[in-house]
Amino acid sequence: MDAERLKKLKELEKKKIFPYQELSFEVTHHSKEILDEFTKLENKSVSIAGRIMSLRKHGKLSFAHIQDEQGKIQLYIKSDVLGKDYSLFEDNIIDLGDIVGVSGTVTKTERGEISVLVKSIKLLVKTLNQLPEKYHGLKDVELRYRQRYLDLIFNPEVKDTFVKRSKIIATVRRFLEERRFLEVETPTLQPVYGGAEAKPFTTYHNVLKTNLFLRIAPELYLKRLLVGGFEKVFELGKNFRNEGIDTKHNPEFDALEVYWAYHTGEDMMRLTEELIVACAEEVLEKTKVQYEDVELNLTPPFQRISMVDAVERYGDIKIRGKSLAQLKEIAADYTIKVEKHMGEGAIIALLFEGLVEKKLIQPIFITDFPVEVSPLAKRKKDNPEFADRFELFIYGREIANGFSELNDPIDQKKRFEEQIKKKEKGFEEAHMMDEDFINALEYGMPPTGGLGIGIDRLIMFLTNSSSIRDVIIFPTLKPEKEEKPKKS
Repeated sequence: MDAERLKKLKELEKKKIFPYQELSFEVTHHSKEILDEFTKLENKSVSIAGRIMSLRKHGKLSFAHIQDEQGKIQLYIKSDVLGKDYSLFEDNIIDLGDIVGVSGTVTKTERGEISVLVKSIKLLVKTLNQLPEKYHGLKDVELRYRQRYLDLIFNPEVKDTFVKRSKIIATVRRFLEERRFLEVETPTLQPVYGGAEAKPFTTYHNVLKTNLFLRIAPELYLKRLLVGGFEKVFELGKNFRNEGIDTKHNPEFDALEVYWAYHTGEDMMRLTEELIVACAEEVLEKTKVQYEDVELNLTPPFQRISMVDAVERYGDIKIRGKSLAQLKEIAADYTIKVEKHMGEGAIIALLFEGLVEKKLIQPIFITDFPVEVSPLAKRKKDNPEFADRFELFIYGREIANGFSELNDPIDQKKRFEEQIKKKEKGFEEAHMMDEDFINALEYGMPPTGGLGIGIDRLIMFLTNSSSIRDVIIFPTLKPEKEEKPKKS
């Protein structure tokens, strides 16, 4: 809190001006509307409200820029027009950052700048902290994420990113609802976590006297709904994973999951393409988008290649038909660490991750994953060691994951049991056994195609954002270091 500003607040109170007691202010126009429609609004009365972002005083004449939700516009403040309230400027009571409501007429100054000639002003909020210095604004990246409110004040492109985020999420919902998918909500607190290989956050319910987990995915609950008779469902919401933080990962993130009875993984690939195109056209009006140093072509159909073929092509190594020992030797040649719980399939996936992912720039579906790393996906008919599963990669990053869903309760139970064995060998991200889900499958789940999309990563590409923290309005951050008490 700034001592000088606090002093000004007390001076206002002596003048019977109490900024924080104002309940409302009638806004008739916003800045962009006035600038865009000047010819219609010239000499017309308007009322606008916002934050003072610049202030220049020249005796009985002052100029300020006010910033509202849509942008900035100049205030033209003349003492002979404003009257006694001009003392707010003359006595330096109004500061940068203060929120005001003004009424006046739309005009142009002698220099030709569209302005509002202020006839009345009301101080709505007195800011008690100084804004960052005018010409440097807010540049510190860590501070921008930690104090997002300042980031939004000073960086209009940041606000634009979150406006686009909102449009993308609305487009996703509209796209699915138009195709008669039903949006549902499943538990965030779960007694058994599942639906992905990930570490959960654990909490404790005092009344039930039991551990609960923040969900890592809604998948197993959504599949229960298919057993119950729904055929087209989706959920768009938060997932939580107790893992690392980097430019592509945040512990709390938005994900979309879609399930479509009587359809396959191939159908879900086509749905994925159509959905991404719909989002790109909504916010960018095109399907060729610039992301960092490349132009990404989001026009379907996307390329398709199996995981084994991708490793052999992009890694320039032969892995087809190799034994476990041979695959371990190949991994060692590339200094890729193999955990003791890993079989042939897991090592193939590891080689793909280490040698191939970063080379997949344009949109491409990687298909035919090893069953070992696909515990919820249906096996391929012609090759049961591999699953009818795909992942979409763009710019070396996984965007979507989908497959033909495993609906054989006997096979599913065996897969869960294999996951438990992996956990016993140290694989912390293995699935738990979900007996109720197995019980549901025993009542019969129709053949189903499933899809999951990382919404935050999709938004990154459509807003040209290099870090996931740029598209999550309040990302997870390390706690600020507490300062040790200073010696007097």
